[in-house]
Amino acid sequence: MKTRKLLPLTLALALAAALFAACSGPSAPHGAAAPSDLPPAARTEVTIGFPDIPSGFDPLTISGHGSYVPLLYSTLVALDPDMNVTPDLAESYAVSDDALTYTFKLRGDARFTDGAPVKASDVAFTYNAIMSLASEIDLSAVDSVAAEGDTVVIRLKRPRSTFILDVAGIGIAPERAYGEGFALNPIGSGPFKLVQHDVGQQMILEANENYYGKAPAIKRAVFVNMSSEDQRLIAAKSGQVDITLTSAPLAATNAIDGYNLLVEKTVDNMGIVMPVIPAGGGTSAKGNPMGNDVTCDPALRKAVAYAIDRQRLCDEALDGYATPAWSENDGMPWHNPESRIETDAGHAVRLLEDAGWIDEDGDGIREKNGLKASFPVYYFAGDSDRQAVAMSAARQVKEKIGVEMRVEGMGEGDVMALMVSQPVVLAWGSSNPFTSYCLYHSSSIGKDDWYNPESFGNPKVDGYLDAALGARTLDEAIPYWKKAQWDGVTGTSMRGECPYIFLVNKDHLYFRRDGLNTGEQMRHAHGAAWALVANLKDWYWES
Repeated sequence: MKTRKLLPLTLALALAAALFAACSGPSAPHGAAAPSDLPPAARTEVTIGFPDIPSGFDPLTISGHGSYVPLLYSTLVALDPDMNVTPDLAESYAVSDDALTYTFKLRGDARFTDGAPVKASDVAFTYNAIMSLASEIDLSAVDSVAAEGDTVVIRLKRPRSTFILDVAGIGIAPERAYGEGFALNPIGSGPFKLVQHDVGQQMILEANENYYGKAPAIKRAVFVNMSSEDQRLIAAKSGQVDITLTSAPLAATNAIDGYNLLVEKTVDNMGIVMPVIPAGGGTSAKGNPMGNDVTCDPALRKAVAYAIDRQRLCDEALDGYATPAWSENDGMPWHNPESRIETDAGHAVRLLEDAGWIDEDGDGIREKNGLKASFPVYYFAGDSDRQAVAMSAARQVKEKIGVEMRVEGMGEGDVMALMVSQPVVLAWGSSNPFTSYCLYHSSSIGKDDWYNPESFGNPKVDGYLDAALGARTLDEAIPYWKKAQWDGVTGTSMRGECPYIFLVNKDHLYFRRDGLNTGEQMRHAHGAAWALVANLKDWYWES
């Protein structure tokens, strides 16, 4: 690994100076980042203020969707901005009629960053190793993976319509080099290679001269660890970064000379999980009590959903940098637009009154059989976006229909312990519909508090989800994914059983230096940092 002059100290000093200047006088001068002194067309470097630099880079433990994998590693196939499957390490692939056998023919010009060729045996090793590890990558449907000449043959135990999306996220590691220490000294065959990694401070990538695809215009990318919004704002104002993530409040109140605001539409949604079973309904795998006596009433859940004006939420809580959310998959091919609802406070009131929720004591909060229509809504302390969205929703619900939502911030561990029994603001958003299966299939109840914390189970929905997952292809699965959301009678949507009250899809916002073109981006999923740089190989400086 090459040795580079340590950058963070320089940046830290510059940031400290900028902070001092911001507090005591005129802003600090620009110029600390050398690439900014060049005309845009002559630049081949980019500096990124990044909140999420990993401690290691092991592709066998993490999916490429929302991670460093597309930067450092090849995948057999890739996804284009329109979610079409395209060739990558495999120049072609075929699927058997029974959808149980996938055959990938590898391209012949792929090499790892150390110059060694990428072989089918490396692919087979990667997949087989993942199946033997405790990995977040789910290959439970795979029966066997074998190298046969220049092809890789993957046999499934059962059809799985989302399998090709899983394949698009699995980075390939070299069999001969994988082992202890690999995560800190990765060898991949992607468009970039890691040349420096200062844990907790920065990572530096350089274009991989052995890359088989189009050579990246960006030859060097410096990712500097900046965990706080204020730190990233100061870095942009002082010219230390070329692009960095920001938030809606800061974007609305800061215009930076020489920068533009990049706004990317997303499927990164916020919603309130609403436990659908009464308290005492059991305990989760982590030992947490499940169920809630207020939110278990479907009339109350749906009344809250119908009462909320989501455009008002977008404008009030996120300064307009958001769009109304109706599901966990808005804008994706498998979203069912018929599941959407219109804001209707009158309908919400009728739902409550027909179900027996009446304000009997005149305190402005409805009750039923002595039980108040009042409950806490928790969010992760420090997440200003979730707090603002929850508080705006709570104001509307209290004003319009007499339901009290008490918004409270808590530490992540505390919130996770409560999320199977209390409403919690969660964020989702994925380029794989398997997320919907995990969120709503009854087999998920009590097994992992992240998935199906609402304890939702519906035999008809289970049938649709099973049919969708077991379909031969993504296209054949889409009608079933849509019916799971709403089939005209029931479903997972707010029009159906309403286990989630979806609120907003927040825009991902970045201060971007003028002249930097960040290419055509896929609709961003949850996680604004990695979603931005997934296509770093397509970035360039405009003339």
